[in-house]
Amino acid sequence: MKKNNQINFMHSIKLLAGIIIVFVFAQKNFAQDTSDVMNQMEKEVAQNQINYTTATFKSTRIINGHSVETLPAHVLDLRISHRFGPLSSGVYNFFGLDNATMRLGFDYGITNNVMIGVGHSTYQKTYDAFFKAKVLRQSKGQVSMPVTITLVAAVALNSLHAADFYAKPDSGVAVKRASYVLQALIARKFSENFSLQLMPTFIHADNISFLHNEHNMLAIGIGGRHKISKRMSLNAEYYYEVHGNKAPGTHNVLSFGIDIGTGGHVF
Repeated sequence: MKKNNQINFMHSIKLLAGIIIVFVFAQKNFAQDTSDVMNQMEKEVAQNQINYTTATFKSTRIINGHSVETLPAHVLDLRISHRFGPLSSGVYNFFGLDNATMRLGFDYGITNNVMIGVGHSTYQKTYDAFFKAKVLRQSKGQVSMPVTITLVAAVALNSLHAADFYAKPDSGVAVKRASYVLQALIARKFSENFSLQLMPTFIHADNISFLHNEHNMLAIGIGGRHKISKRMSLNAEYYYEVHGNKAPGTHNVLSFGIDIGTGGHVF
């Protein structure tokens, strides 16, 4: 009798162990199947959504020129910009600091993709205004767009008195004070750290501020941003005048800069 009880007990243990093994394998297969189904669902959801690229550049400007970024809707941005003289001017001009000019500007986001701005510069007492619209956004998912495209139209008005630029009332030369700029900004964010932008540009220059041989000019710009830390990036920008009809003493513009983000401001 005792022997039969031991046999029955061992049989029960084996049966229980078998049930546990079957349950473990079934649970593992069920978890694997569930994981596969969830992954497939996530892929389908991602394909049916539009995932827009953000922060191609940290600011609405790269250095001197515009970036593809626009201000959020109803955001007002006060911008105070300074431009200094050449370092080669020496100690007498404090290496260019004594030759500083300033621009005070106000930018405003009408929508998340459209913004406007106005400003005044101490250089030749110039007033300016611009309109900027983002027409395409880099994205993945249901809509795949490889680049972001933003259009910019700007006007600048030189308000110097005639005596300040030696114009003679009887010279017979019409004084044209307005200059215009049209740009197409084409940018791509290649990775979390690197963005690149092309900037084909048309310029119609006034005959006061500029000494160009031609008043209608074409230029091509290229700019980039490389993120070097969580809050800091290195920017570069270059503009080349296509026609090559630059006024004497002028140069194509090459600029370098550093963006430092503090949470609410970018320096």
